Amino acid sequence: MFGFTLVWIGQVVSMLGSAMTGFALMIWAWDLTGQATALALVAFFNFVPLILMMPIAGALVDRWDRKTAMILSDLAAGLGTVALLIIYTFGTMEIWHLYVVGVFVGIFSAFQFPAYSAAVSTMVDKKHYQRASGMLGIAGSVAGIFGPPMAVALLVFIGISGVFIIDVITFCFAISMLLIVHIPRPPIADDIGKGIKGVFKDAAYGFKYIYRRKPLLGLQLTFFVFNLVMAFGMTIFAPMILARTGSDKVVLGAVESMMAVGGVIGGIALAVWGGPKRRIYGLLGGMFAISIILAFGLGVGQHPIVWMVAGFLGMLLVPTLNGSSQAIWQSKISANRQGRVFAARGFIAQAASALSMVAVGPLADLYFEPAMNTGGSLTGAFGWLVGTGPGAGMAVMVFLSGTVASIVAVVAYGIRPIRNAETIIPDAVDEDGGGNPAAGDGGKEAGL
Repeated sequence: MFGFTLVWIGQVVSMLGSAMTGFALMIWAWDLTGQATALALVAFFNFVPLILMMPIAGALVDRWDRKTAMILSDLAAGLGTVALLIIYTFGTMEIWHLYVVGVFVGIFSAFQFPAYSAAVSTMVDKKHYQRASGMLGIAGSVAGIFGPPMAVALLVFIGISGVFIIDVITFCFAISMLLIVHIPRPPIADDIGKGIKGVFKDAAYGFKYIYRRKPLLGLQLTFFVFNLVMAFGMTIFAPMILARTGSDKVVLGAVESMMAVGGVIGGIALAVWGGPKRRIYGLLGGMFAISIILAFGLGVGQHPIVWMVAGFLGMLLVPTLNGSSQAIWQSKISANRQGRVFAARGFIAQAASALSMVAVGPLADLYFEPAMNTGGSLTGAFGWLVGTGPGAGMAVMVFLSGTVASIVAVVAYGIRPIRNAETIIPDAVDEDGGGNPAAGDGGKEAGL
């Protein structure tokens, strides 16, 4: 755990810098355009390349040293910030620059999830998987607590260029932590392909692996639908708060900080507790509870205190949801196949979010917002619930997102192969050739 803890410290610092830059850029883009579409597109242009590249990244992670892949991801993110710093310094930064840099960073960010997930499996004992996931959740939440208020303060004193410089320093620190830590490298699986053709063949391997194991496929499709619906609301909640508060950056920062506080406490609780013995309860139960909180706290709520409480409670449960999911997958897949399989997981789950991102901005600006202004077509149906005026249309979107997502969780629990995935799929046993000897590489586990 010592080596993992050093890597974790580096990520805490790096994520803090990224959170400050992300918040500063969001405020800059909102002040420049005043449109939800612009903010959604910034996320979209970062997200889509990440998703498209992820299967290839997973194939390479199972070939490469995991440390190399992790450093490559962090280095590219730092270079993206350097590029924005240079452009801004010359006074020529425009919204499309964020799109271009987002594409570059997204391509290399594709290595992060499969590389870090696979590295945890080789650094940490199986019984601590959920605890390690809880610590990683804490890292993101710490960044969320301090990132927005620090960004607001730093924007006043040193401006956005100063925030960029601090972000670059944090990336350098994270890379230095990776350089001094030994990350065990499992034997390369005997089915790894050769050459360029082999990379593309291996990129498809993860999808085939999941497809052949129906309970895992069910879990992944559940995440696909859940992410599709939740991204519809979560992508729009920040511009919704800005619209409902007259672009009050302090309120938005306070809400995001409270969400992060919830994530930290939830991560600490998971790290100490270890998570539920039946991980599926933590996964699907977390999905349901978070969805309800999103719908009625962030969507129906119309006061900063309500948003802060809802954000805190929702994020309190996220580490248990994510930790339970990660523990299931890490225990069922051998370490030398996790790069490919986890990349396929990320592609399937996150492709849903990208679909929502491209649609949510125009829907908000062109339909829901006008429809919830005084006399609009939706005021009769939803005005009594979320109010009317600026931001009300986006509030309707958040409410509908959470409501439908809660139904997804209930339906998934009612499907036996999903509910019993932990017992149907045997745990992996790593060998020199990789694979799960209890199941074979063909994926025909007993009971499927």
